[in-house]
Amino acid sequence: MDEKESLTKYLNAIYQNTKTAIQSIGDIILKVQDNDLISELSKEQDEYSCLAKECENFAKAERIEDLKDNNWIEKARLWTSVNMGTMMDKSTRNIAEMMLLGTFMGILTCIKDKADHKDISKELDEIMDKLYHFERENIDRLIPFLVKENK
Repeated sequence: MDEKESLTKYLNAIYQNTKTAIQSIGDIILKVQDNDLISELSKEQDEYSCLAKECENFAKAERIEDLKDNNWIEKARLWTSVNMGTMMDKSTRNIAEMMLLGTFMGILTCIKDKADHKDISKELDEIMDKLYHFERENIDRLIPFLVKENK
């Protein structure tokens, strides 16, 4: 695999991680009844969008034309997962738990992708590190919603 192909693969891994989060939040926020959780998820979605934009800017600067969002199968899987997970329980606790599980999966993906693309790009490592640390912080902000009294 040549250098540009490796760079593109690493960039797509980061981009798809951010796009998964953006879509998941977009799908689930419609089910949320707690204003504080809506606010938190909106802030998270904005930050993931900023990280996705960093990936897009990197692609443009490096003349990478095949930046790929998640395919329609992955998008359908996410949508179905959110709708099945909230069909019977739209409580703040359940939605926070679903978001935490997704966030943990995002963190695991960051760790694996960074290891799989070692020494490819310091700039992409920095974007990946931002994503990783942001997701770690999200855990601390979402945990209180597990114990928040439902109204």
